[in-house]
Amino acid sequence: MALTEEQQQTRRRAIPEIMVSTPYLASLGISFESYEPDEVVIRLPFREELTNDGTFYHGGVIAAVVDTAGAAAAWSNHDFDKGTRASTVAMSIQYVGACKRCDLIAHAITIRRAKELTFTHITATDDNGVVVAHGIQTYRIVD
Repeated sequence: MALTEEQQQTRRRAIPEIMVSTPYLASLGISFESYEPDEVVIRLPFREELTNDGTFYHGGVIAAVVDTAGAAAAWSNHDFDKGTRASTVAMSIQYVGACKRCDLIAHAITIRRAKELTFTHITATDDNGVVVAHGIQTYRIVD
């Protein structure tokens, strides 16, 4: 039986709370700045334990934030009648700068939705808007 539009919206609105409560993401401490259909902004507050040297974020931390932002954008306007099991199928990141002792912000937009795959583009910046990384993600949601 198909979900009503109200049920779809309720499920979509629950995603930010669900994501930040998962063990790994909760340990990172990310928060959602905005969560709109096909467009998401998340923030990772600076913590020294997430860096290589007390100053610059570890690349894996940046990748996790980019991946999370892309996944959130995929869920933000998802049709839950098409499934609820999901994973990142592919992700490419180009590191173009460094995030030095400041919050990391990731802005993700949905580029295209197909039958099972959603394609997102993510830009990660420091809190002054300087680009740190670009990501392209393919996210799969199925029954």
